[in-house]
Amino acid sequence: MSIMEPHSKRRRKHSQHEDQNPVPMDRISDLTESVICHILSFLRTKDSVRTSILARRWRYLWAYVLTLDLYCEEETVINRVLLLRKVQTLHTLRLNVDGCTEYGLETWIVFAITHGLQKLDLYLMDQEILPACLFTCKTLVDLRLHSCGPIPMDGPMFLPRLKKLQLIRVEYEADESLPYLISCCPVLEELLVQLFTDMASCNVSSPTVKRLTVDFYFFDGDRAGCDMLEINTPALEYLKIAYSFCDHIKCGVATSLIEADISFHDEDDNLSARSLVEFVHVLCAVQCLTLDLSYFTEVLLSSFDLSWGSLSVFVSNGKSLYISLQMIDPVLSGWTKSFRNLTKLKLTADCRFLLKFLENANNLEILHFSASCDEKKGSTEPPEQVPKCLLSHLRIIKVVKIEGKKHEFEIIRYLLRNTQVLEKMDIEYAQCLASEEDISTLKKTISPFQRERGSAACEVAFAPFREEEVVEVEDE
Repeated sequence: MSIMEPHSKRRRKHSQHEDQNPVPMDRISDLTESVICHILSFLRTKDSVRTSILARRWRYLWAYVLTLDLYCEEETVINRVLLLRKVQTLHTLRLNVDGCTEYGLETWIVFAITHGLQKLDLYLMDQEILPACLFTCKTLVDLRLHSCGPIPMDGPMFLPRLKKLQLIRVEYEADESLPYLISCCPVLEELLVQLFTDMASCNVSSPTVKRLTVDFYFFDGDRAGCDMLEINTPALEYLKIAYSFCDHIKCGVATSLIEADISFHDEDDNLSARSLVEFVHVLCAVQCLTLDLSYFTEVLLSSFDLSWGSLSVFVSNGKSLYISLQMIDPVLSGWTKSFRNLTKLKLTADCRFLLKFLENANNLEILHFSASCDEKKGSTEPPEQVPKCLLSHLRIIKVVKIEGKKHEFEIIRYLLRNTQVLEKMDIEYAQCLASEEDISTLKKTISPFQRERGSAACEVAFAPFREEEVVEVEDE
């Protein structure tokens, strides 16, 4: 932020050039001190203090800011900053410390709590012991702990106003520590947990939580996981499970769920296909679903042994492929749930999962699909009747990471032929199709399908696939 010098008050003749380039004015100095302090609250405290040299009026403004953002400061510096503050209220404390004494940390936390602390963001790189008073703060609304711990499993703990809790790479005294902490937050609405160490059981149970993220830390070959992930949050509206390493997932009633984002990791090979389908059934109330099973294909296919050569395939009227019923995967054939509310689906999975969703999501409007099944390992099994969503609702389709394989062309052809109200289909080809010849061959193969499309208004566009930017959970 730049502070401009006050403009001259002398009357001057304005030329046409000056009218086009007016003299800069210092608008910030015209603001009230409360507004300036609010602006300073978005800066780190070190930068806020530096503004004291701008003018006499600015000398102590930083000391009235209701937010302290202290990054890698020495203990003596932090102590001096706290002593020089001129207001009795401390709304927000962000503290990033690389090593400090237990007494120093407790002193700072006690100071913040006695000044009405509402938001605490604590990053302790050396896994410092947390002061007990932190867990009985009556004013705290937003708590973010990063690389802290351990979280106790018992003792005095009650956070009556806490609505948002983020636990990132923290240590736990025992598996019971997490559910105990959650149970002591009676009005908690938003919870993020990034597991850093293995747990036998990760239990998240709360009648008030509306947004839940469970992230299994995975970096440079290291990972965290648990044998059982149990979720019991009946008021939940948003659920994200990232890079899951679980043997079992158990989820209670989720009728309030609006959006879900679920992904499994390649080493998550102990979770059975049946358990996966049971978990997907719990998500049946969602309106928007992102489901990444790209690393789960081997588990799905291990439940039965099918290959293209062993399938009995029939062609009827040149429109649909039918496969004898006895060859259908017994697990997917047990799919009974209907996704009546689902309007947007982003799916990375075996083609059979896509077809099951199309059959059971009558109101689907937007589809983003990436096939994770190799044509030699799986089979495309379009339903005998065209799904209702293709006839009346599906408007936009994006098929990504196309490599020019047979099963990819089949699914594109099926969707173009049978989707009656389709407005646009985007086809994004993978990086392996690097040459112009490969891309031209892809377009020529799909071109005849466009003449057979069920919706005359449908536009088909081609583009190279680009990975979406991944944002780490600890970044703000």
